[in-house]
Amino acid sequence: MRKLTLLLLSVLASLFAFAQDTSLTIIPQPVSEQLTGGHFVLPASIVVEARDQKPLAHTLQDLKTHLSLPTGYSVTITSQPSPAATIRLVLNKTADNTLGAEGYTLSVTPKSVVIRANQAAGIFYGIGTLYQLLPKEIGSPVPVKKVSWQAPCVTITDYPRFSWRGIMLDVARHFSTKQEVKGFIDEMVQYKFNLLHLHLTDDEGWRIEIKSLPKLTTIGAWNVRRTGTFGTFDAPAANEPKDYGGYYTQDDIREIVQYAKDRFVDILPEVDVPGHSLAAVASYPQLSCTEGSENYRVRSGEKIMDWHKGGFTALIDNTLCPANERIYPFLDSVFTELAALFPFPYIHVGGDECAKNFWEKSDAVKQLMQQQGLKTMEEVQSYFEKRVEKIVESKGKKVIGWDEILEGGLAPNAAVMSWRGVAGGIAAAKLGHQVVMSPTTFVYLDYMQGDAAIEPPVYATLRLSTVYSYEPVPDSVDPKLIIGGQATLWSEQIYNVRHRQYMLWPRGMAVAEDFWSPKDKKDWNSFAHRVEAHFGRMDAEQINYARSMFDAIITPKKDVSAFDSITVDLSTEVAGLDIYYSFDNSHPDNFYPKYTSTLSIPKEAAWLKVITYRNGRPIGREIDVPIAELQRRVGVTGISIKPAD
Repeated sequence: MRKLTLLLLSVLASLFAFAQDTSLTIIPQPVSEQLTGGHFVLPASIVVEARDQKPLAHTLQDLKTHLSLPTGYSVTITSQPSPAATIRLVLNKTADNTLGAEGYTLSVTPKSVVIRANQAAGIFYGIGTLYQLLPKEIGSPVPVKKVSWQAPCVTITDYPRFSWRGIMLDVARHFSTKQEVKGFIDEMVQYKFNLLHLHLTDDEGWRIEIKSLPKLTTIGAWNVRRTGTFGTFDAPAANEPKDYGGYYTQDDIREIVQYAKDRFVDILPEVDVPGHSLAAVASYPQLSCTEGSENYRVRSGEKIMDWHKGGFTALIDNTLCPANERIYPFLDSVFTELAALFPFPYIHVGGDECAKNFWEKSDAVKQLMQQQGLKTMEEVQSYFEKRVEKIVESKGKKVIGWDEILEGGLAPNAAVMSWRGVAGGIAAAKLGHQVVMSPTTFVYLDYMQGDAAIEPPVYATLRLSTVYSYEPVPDSVDPKLIIGGQATLWSEQIYNVRHRQYMLWPRGMAVAEDFWSPKDKKDWNSFAHRVEAHFGRMDAEQINYARSMFDAIITPKKDVSAFDSITVDLSTEVAGLDIYYSFDNSHPDNFYPKYTSTLSIPKEAAWLKVITYRNGRPIGREIDVPIAELQRRVGVTGISIKPAD
């Protein structure tokens, strides 16, 4: 009987393993998917039939490279009907209204693959899904041997929930080269993002050539190199070399725009004004309200703002002056050249975090307020934004800005990008304006993604499960006015590509699903399983990512039963993990106490150390936190600790 039981358990385990191996792990989750049984196997000679090749030119070349490089197989592209076709790409002659401009159907049978779409973008996204059905090694940049190149047979219908699915890349704080931007585009399109928001200007650098204003790049694109914790550096000395930075020539921009277009990505350029403008003011001091601005230099990460409860003030004037008539011809020149480079209908004009304490001291601003009947500094900024909107619209473009542009009155035709939570988006939508949702609370991917004890330091934490929980459409607004959303990747603390990847993935996968997948299809446990499968794909592609989803979550609490004491709860984002801990300064493993309920802290303990396991193997990182730090997190002075029972 015992042998029979063991045999049955073995069979069940095998069946479970098979089910795990054949389950679909597509991200973002398609609208519908149905496994139909069996597998399709790539032949050594792959024939791709695409009768309409002109709109698919780059997609076909990419498909050929993507299939041939890791497999070593030959790939032939034909525009003629071919009974031997391995993959058929079909643009519908009669549009399927369900699919829209970016949707597709994908049918995988034992003999072939067929992808249909109304437009070329849909074919592109269908091919992206096909890659995710093939083994993870399909993304390898080098040939891979001993892989069975097969995909499960399946029928998929898919289309996006929102038309605007973006990521903002901050190239102003730390410059990204042209090739690095292209690499970023390659990463984002794997998860069906279709918009790259380039933050091109800030206090730390002006990153785009404006030929009529050459000092913006000869001066504004360069600062003094600093390495460490941004915002804490000493101000550079006058004689330190300003050789850190860079900028894109206009030819670079044209090349990047075309590269993105070939992959069905639009690029939204941002010139952040009137605040965050130190690089511009350092280049052209006459744009400021403040005397002495000719001595300003491009910021290198030293403190220039005083952030305090209820607001902020600038330590130096990093703003353009709304009362200075010279700034409007300046901006006209900038937007004239910008509009000619970027075909996307919107230009982002920033508008965020504009310190107004130097405006308050300006006689010119006081005179402007009197002339225009402006009562507050917010109305002064609104005056500026409305003039900027007229300039941008004169170039045939539309304005979008951060939600501060609501303050003092919104320009008539402006769209709003809501970042300070969702309130700005709700307010703009209720005024009838289009909204792109980008709230700090859900999609700011420069935030830490795990415990501060082991993450690169930033002032806030945003876990993967929180990103995934985001619902972009507030109940109180017309959903038609929420045109989509995007993640933001500010780069103050991000110095290189590998760290950027670490911050972006896998949280970018959650953002992709937030804005592509149907609301009722989202499921955290399913998503977590799929993310883990994609880690293997990223390993094959040599893309860095964070495994923070497997780490323990440490939650200290004030102990109401004892003065100045704390207790600690432990949990995990991912189900099925075991947590082990120690208070004796040693490193815990799965022979240490297993967490089952709230922990009291031994009186003399100095450290809490925790680690997660799954099926007897470590899966999360060990987190070591001083007890004093846990006390600090909840505002306990540490005079006494409740003894363990």
